Amino acid sequence: MSDQHACLVPNCSQKPYAPAGTGAACKEHFLDFLKWRRKKGAQMFSKYAAMTMPERDVVASEWVKTVKVE
Repeated sequence: MSDQHACLVPNCSQKPYAPAGTGAACKEHFLDFLKWRRKKGAQMFSKYAAMTMPERDVVASEWVKTVKVE
């Protein structure tokens, strides 16, 4: 996990909770990331576990584009 002091989602200032690629997401966004991956298909969990960190970063950045911060 990188040395981030805030969630990787832009405009979110919550403290990091869990890794999302080489970045980290706050608890709320991490749970959203898991739901998003589940919607992409059951195989996404197995696939994600086998991915390298650069490949995970691509998935995480794809997810960040779908997040709306209120």
